[in-house]
Amino acid sequence: KEKKPAEGRKHQNMKNDIKASQGQWGRAWEVDWFSLASILFLLMFAPLIVYYFIMSCAQYQCSLTDPLLDLLMGNKHLSDIWNSTPTLTYRAAVIYTLWVTFQVVLYLFIPDFCHKFLPGYVGGVQEGAVTPAGVVNKYEINGLQAWIITHVLWFASTSCFHFFSPTIIFDNWIPLLWCANILGYAVSTFAMIKGYFFPTNAKDCKFTGNFFYDYMMGIEFNPRIGKWFDFKLFFNGRPGIVAWTLINLSFAAKQQELYGQVTNSMILVNVLQGIYVLDFFWNEAWYLKTIDICHDHFGWYLGWGDCVWLPYLYTLQGLYLVYHPVQLSTAHAIGILILGLLGYYIFRMTNHQKDLFRRTNGNCRIWGKKPEYIECSYTSVDGTKYYSKLMTSGFWGWARHFNYTGDLAGSLAYCLACGFEHILPYFYIIYMTILLTHRCLRDEHRCSSKYGKDWKRYTAAVPYRLLPGIF
Repeated sequence: KEKKPAEGRKHQNMKNDIKASQGQWGRAWEVDWFSLASILFLLMFAPLIVYYFIMSCAQYQCSLTDPLLDLLMGNKHLSDIWNSTPTLTYRAAVIYTLWVTFQVVLYLFIPDFCHKFLPGYVGGVQEGAVTPAGVVNKYEINGLQAWIITHVLWFASTSCFHFFSPTIIFDNWIPLLWCANILGYAVSTFAMIKGYFFPTNAKDCKFTGNFFYDYMMGIEFNPRIGKWFDFKLFFNGRPGIVAWTLINLSFAAKQQELYGQVTNSMILVNVLQGIYVLDFFWNEAWYLKTIDICHDHFGWYLGWGDCVWLPYLYTLQGLYLVYHPVQLSTAHAIGILILGLLGYYIFRMTNHQKDLFRRTNGNCRIWGKKPEYIECSYTSVDGTKYYSKLMTSGFWGWARHFNYTGDLAGSLAYCLACGFEHILPYFYIIYMTILLTHRCLRDEHRCSSKYGKDWKRYTAAVPYRLLPGIF
């Protein structure tokens, strides 16, 4: 919806203005038939997709077609596949409960100390962006600290004290999947109930009246328990992303156990994805200004997605390499490493340029020159008018989401490390391409509503979304 032009007033309190400004943030107020169909499809099939990928590796050496062929040709029934799938075990339940509890303790009870001795790192108490209701939440940024403590204890427990095998995650991979699903559905359901009966901020809630849409996309913008436990920050960053590197290390340990060596492809996956994870935690304060925190409400999409989809499908390359060890030629490995590092460089420098531009309000230098930008304005739910600037130089002059371009280059590198024998490890680049393209469109629809005519001026200055000259 287009904003009313400024008329010299700072506050606009009419209900129509409030609803218009609320529509500039977050998920939709109303649900069309296509959105509802998409929601129902994901709710029904996303858990099955995760199960199918993991099952295909456990029972069919990572072939995505063989299970279907077995079923179609009558060689097996669904019950045969299901009966061959490991069930939830007491051991897995204990491991997962201890894991999540430990991450909650690290998140809530150990204030960040890394920012006191790591130059350039921003941690400790930080402010998030303004919410639709005009609230500015505070966060305890301590993800890097949690990652370091977790991994130090992991190496000590597996290598020094031998409390458990480093293959423990792989050995319990499917039973842990059931635990992750239980937590994902539990937290998503609790978030919906909380949004109805005891929201953190009622003005930051959205209700469509459609149960399925509200359940998946969330009602509350920033559901919290107490002062510091923020659902979005915790589940987006912990426990799934902290676990990402541990999962890959467990896969590497299993490869060593089975074949007597860790292949260079497995090392590449561990290194490149490890860089990505460390970058996330090093820049966790910056993450507070991204679309996940600034616009997404907390529902099944984030709750279940962060518990199940992220740790199970983002690690498919390492899982694949356990079943199909690939030793790359030196030239191939170097090429993949260069692609991965180049993608990371573009991703990080593009985000750094935007962050520097925001922090200095445009009083900085990008590529040795003063940045170019377009001035724009928007109105919050309480009627307050805000002013903003959209940069049109540096990487942001090449494309409106060039950080996603770097992200996709890095994602492709992970997949290429697995060779070309199976399509399964390439799911990640296919999924990320769909996800980031859709995110581009969502973000631009939101910005168009938020900035109105100013957004048209911006897209005229920077005409491409992801690939300069192409898209």
